[in-house]
Amino acid sequence: MSWSRLLRLLALLVTAFAAASFTPASAGSPDVSPDRQILVMVSHPPDHYRAGGGYGGGYGDEIARSGRERLARSIAARYGLTFVDNWPMPMIGVDCFVMAVPRGRATTVVAQQVSHDRDVDWAEPVELYTAQSAPSPNDPLYAAQPAAAQWHLADLHQIASGRGTRIAIVDSGIDAGHPDLAGQLLANRNFVAGQPFVAEQHGTAVAGIIAAKANNRLGIAGVAPGTKLLGLRACWQLKGPAASTSCDTLSLAKALYFAAESRPDVINMSLSGPDAKLLRALLGVALGRGTVVVGAVDPRLPGGGFPASMPGVIAVSDASVAGSRGNVYVAPGRGVPTTQPGGRWFIVNGSSFAAAHVSGLVALMRERRHSAPVALVSRLRGGGSIDACATMVRVAGACDCACSSAGFVKAELGR
Repeated sequence: MSWSRLLRLLALLVTAFAAASFTPASAGSPDVSPDRQILVMVSHPPDHYRAGGGYGGGYGDEIARSGRERLARSIAARYGLTFVDNWPMPMIGVDCFVMAVPRGRATTVVAQQVSHDRDVDWAEPVELYTAQSAPSPNDPLYAAQPAAAQWHLADLHQIASGRGTRIAIVDSGIDAGHPDLAGQLLANRNFVAGQPFVAEQHGTAVAGIIAAKANNRLGIAGVAPGTKLLGLRACWQLKGPAASTSCDTLSLAKALYFAAESRPDVINMSLSGPDAKLLRALLGVALGRGTVVVGAVDPRLPGGGFPASMPGVIAVSDASVAGSRGNVYVAPGRGVPTTQPGGRWFIVNGSSFAAAHVSGLVALMRERRHSAPVALVSRLRGGGSIDACATMVRVAGACDCACSSAGFVKAELGR
């Protein structure tokens, strides 16, 4: 055998070995549930990142990506972990590596250990988040929406409809084909790993409250029927009669990265869970870029849960927990008719849907004064029941409606 032929053969063997050793994990990865995973953040300056609306989770050239993955696998080996996947996040200067923790070891303890590694910025367990909705009654659809009377919705729509604004809904799958939502979505992306996109109850209900079409002789009218939606599926509907909804840190991070990069007027997060440094960093970027973030309150969690507890986020609940905290805004969230997958409508309850009302109201405000700080008029300084009509009077200067602003105060919530 000639030397040249032998060298070519060795080169082929090295290439094959490298491909077998460093193929990124995907559908063939170990079947590990999210509660057995940690997220490991490693700094990487985004020198080769090319920004664009079609962000797909990659940056840098192939050699650099291979080097970062080798580093991640080395970190995993040091701590007896399994490399699962990676999600580059150049906007905050890190690669996010997903690693599986063996049974018998606490993910919180392992994350703390890995956080002290010289090659690691920080590590945190993958947490679970839940949508903040209460069980819905089986009664037929009510004829009136609470916001119609409480917020003088028809009068508000004489001032603004949300035209020219965009709201990112980080939630479960939205039924874009619903007759009350057709044409309202600019995007409907899926960030839940290993699951195909499906239309689900919670996300579709939130979307309807915010942006269901008005004056179409169908169903309901959204608070901001003129706004456009970015549907970002980061949560999924669990099986069972309760049809509860769950999310995890990584799926939320992917959706929030897309949202922050897209610079919508509002990010609606009708969910709550534990604080997470990665999610906090991404929301910080969004807030810094002028996006308003609205979060649903869970009264069972400290500070109402995350993201509602984060400074700068508008924390919202329904009347069932009114007065529990001075910095929580109260909006309609009980007995609310809204859209359901399959072209239907149903009744919902909970702070998830109160938060959706406030996101729609912010869109109305942004239509009239796009760069002004968001100033809600409410019963308490920084919280309490919102007077939507009085809020819009302060934005637009006039309103032909019966505002009950006596005893209400204005609170500025940021740009």
